[in-house]
Amino acid sequence: MSESTAKLGPFSFVLAVPDLKHSASYFRDALGFRLEWPEGSDWQLLSRDNVRIMIGHCPDAMSPSVTGDHNYFAYLNVDDADAFHRELVNRGAIILQPPIDRPHGMREFVIGTPDGHRMMVGQELSAAN
Repeated sequence: MSESTAKLGPFSFVLAVPDLKHSASYFRDALGFRLEWPEGSDWQLLSRDNVRIMIGHCPDAMSPSVTGDHNYFAYLNVDDADAFHRELVNRGAIILQPPIDRPHGMREFVIGTPDGHRMMVGQELSAAN
């Protein structure tokens, strides 16, 4: 088997949401993402730095909240977890768990969405020193 020369790019995620306009507004206003397709009616592309999230209008899809721990869709690495946490709190984001140092060497916190999705945010503790 030959080695691949393909390189993975920045993170992109795809989510089903029941109310596209409401979810897009949350990602923009509370999480600081930019709306890339402001006129989108069934899909919206959101971006912040190297992270892209595509949300699709799926009013009949199963709610992420019923999937328990399987409603995590992203792990976002940041260079300053506390500063990012403060920013999101000031923006009114849903914070499900405040920053905490973990035994595996990360400082992490959890963000929620109005639809029940969750994202973990982490900073390497060694990078904090």
